[in-house]
Amino acid sequence: MHILDQARTAEALPYSRLVPALAVAARELASGKINAPERQVVTIDPDSVLLSMPAIGSDLSVTKLITVHGKNAQHRLPAIQGEVVVFDTGTGRRRALLDGPTVTARRTAAMTLLGIDTLAPRKPESVLLIGTGTQALAHADALVQYFGVSTLRVAGRTLEGAETFCRTLEARHAHLSVKAQTAEEIQREVPAVDVIIALTTSTRPVIPSQLAPHTLAIGVGAFKPNMAEFPADLLHARQVVVDDRNGAMHEAGDLIQAGVDWSRVVAIGDILSGKAPRPTDVTVFKTVGQAAWDLAAARVAIGAGE
Repeated sequence: MHILDQARTAEALPYSRLVPALAVAARELASGKINAPERQVVTIDPDSVLLSMPAIGSDLSVTKLITVHGKNAQHRLPAIQGEVVVFDTGTGRRRALLDGPTVTARRTAAMTLLGIDTLAPRKPESVLLIGTGTQALAHADALVQYFGVSTLRVAGRTLEGAETFCRTLEARHAHLSVKAQTAEEIQREVPAVDVIIALTTSTRPVIPSQLAPHTLAIGVGAFKPNMAEFPADLLHARQVVVDDRNGAMHEAGDLIQAGVDWSRVVAIGDILSGKAPRPTDVTVFKTVGQAAWDLAAARVAIGAGE
């Protein structure tokens, strides 16, 4: 069995291979070829949970075990830790052990890339990231590596935090043009960008209500019913596409609070497989995560090691 640490897991998951693998997994999930039940959440203590996420494919299967300890900063440990166990479906033979947080960060960013590929009217040249955390960093790297994005705006809760994040991006990508703003500022004057991506755990909408007709809005961070990154009026004004419809119905606080008509919410796998028509107008895209996306990452990692 191959055991990959954080660096080796990242190296085994290039976005050029991960995005197409996610498209395959999304089509397979839509057609019932992947069995991926809803994640199991077990309480450890008031600030900590254990997440178990299995997915069974015809070739490979995975189980991701993640612990989230909300007070780990006091121990100088990461809040999120875990692994993805990869095994042959037919025999149960263990094939690999991948770093769980790295798989999550990269497959989440790759799903955003797939959403842009599928739903944006054109290849993005300018993007606004709302948020300055781990997922925002993974998304910035992914946008540069996959699309060659050269202009990024970053909105944080404070200007100082956004500026610090931008300096990190400038050190990682020498030719990237970045500009820091506050979340409050973009509500007053919406930047003219091709894509807006929210990567926060906010309980109040952070994506502006009035967007340019060509701007694709993507919500990634809100994963609990009490969280919301999309404003309700934007969700009612545009077609809503999600990565996983069943998961969104339980976890997408933006959609739940807005009272969206779930009969009109479409999964990206249904669009890719032809079960649903491709939207003719610019949509909003909401992701909540799915174990099938971890399976897609495992397929790429196993292929990279052979």
